Amino acid sequence: MAQEVVLGAMTQCNQGTAPCTMVVLPANMVNGNYVAAANIMDYLPIVNLPTFGMCKSPANPTVAAATAAALGVLTPMPCIPMTVAPWSPGAPTVKIGMQPALNNSSKCTCAWGGSIEIKDAGQTTVNTP
Repeated sequence: MAQEVVLGAMTQCNQGTAPCTMVVLPANMVNGNYVAAANIMDYLPIVNLPTFGMCKSPANPTVAAATAAALGVLTPMPCIPMTVAPWSPGAPTVKIGMQPALNNSSKCTCAWGGSIEIKDAGQTTVNTP
């Protein structure tokens, strides 16, 4: 069974160089193991997903420009996530703030070609289907 994702969960982008601690605002007023619980709408760049260190995706315009300036040598640039759609799939039967709860099997996509996944849900005692 999947684990409910809460404030402090560790996420990782396959195009980033470092993990990112997820920020979940207490707006939904639902806690999982005494910390704010996330739903699939907690995908906003900078607000929920601060940064993954350096971005190495050639689809990122800043990486492409730096790589071109380095004569084709891949040159990572600072990551600013560009998530444009909610996490998917979420927990189908558990709602938080009228949206499906976020569980550790959900994924999110960055516009620069990155796939973001949850490495650690932030807690281990609350499960979702």
